[in-house]
Amino acid sequence: MPKQMDEALIVGKMERVAARGRADAKRAGLVAGIGDDAAIWRPRSGFETILTTDWFLEGTHFWREWHPPEAVGWKCLMRAASDIAAMGAVPCCFLCGLALPTRLPDKWLDQFLRGMWRASAKLHCPLAGGDTTHAARLLVNVTIVGEVPRGKALLRSGARPGDLLYVSGRLGEAELGLRMAKKLRRSGRHENEELLKKHLFPQARIALGSWLRSTAKASAAMDLSDGLCLDLHRLCAASGVGAVIHAEKLPTASSRFTEAFRKVQRAQAALYGGDDYELLFCVPRRLQSRIPDAKTGVKLTQIGEITTSRQVSLITNDGKRKKLQPSGWDPFRRRIALP
Repeated sequence: MPKQMDEALIVGKMERVAARGRADAKRAGLVAGIGDDAAIWRPRSGFETILTTDWFLEGTHFWREWHPPEAVGWKCLMRAASDIAAMGAVPCCFLCGLALPTRLPDKWLDQFLRGMWRASAKLHCPLAGGDTTHAARLLVNVTIVGEVPRGKALLRSGARPGDLLYVSGRLGEAELGLRMAKKLRRSGRHENEELLKKHLFPQARIALGSWLRSTAKASAAMDLSDGLCLDLHRLCAASGVGAVIHAEKLPTASSRFTEAFRKVQRAQAALYGGDDYELLFCVPRRLQSRIPDAKTGVKLTQIGEITTSRQVSLITNDGKRKKLQPSGWDPFRRRIALP
């Protein structure tokens, strides 16, 4: 049987985490990190602070008996950092709250922490503090502190009629990866499928978000965590506008998925699937020439435009206009069922 953790082992392990956090925080320039009642962080002159928090819950966002613990540690930090990217900001440090089951295997926690440290190093975002407690299921809460030049943050509310609408990367691959994970879980298999990569190890588009703010002069942006359709409705509501997108322009899942999923499934996943953590952004039409086909190693695709209608519509492949209802991932409702 796997080694279970007792209270003394948990305390010792958390002290090693704290020691790692203190070393990283000192290199990152925190005034005070782990070791006091609270951390002290000072933004650079001319910058303002960005704050975001995110839950990652066993049974809702991952299955502890199936998902690789290193992927859980990576994803809990990277998905929170995606909000920072969407604001055109950079992460500076993070807080982590852990509620741990008594019978959590020692090895599982070690691998979880390894994944979180890998994400922390990738993001240049050290641990500044947190809390540990007990719960029946594993609960993770991550709060990230970021910074952005004063008055320059990208908001959802900046879209204007006539702006062009873009997305980064390919849409729906995380949703399709989740569907494959469910099949593997039911069959008891644990292969490290290439198709699961985006579901297990998403990437926060930090460099792209900063470029959109500083060089491309995007008018509005947000990250795609709950599906293009639902998140686009949120952006339009914040800006008081509408949008039209073109089905033929949507960057659906790559050819790696063609054997496992039909074309209609890939199209539906691109519209309604969550967990992609790509960026949805708007650019004034006069600045269209600033947007290349790819930036920071990520594909950029113009999928539509902003309108005055206050509705979100889809131009289908046969040229018909279809009104889209706000649908996607919602923790309080059933997610949309793909064909």
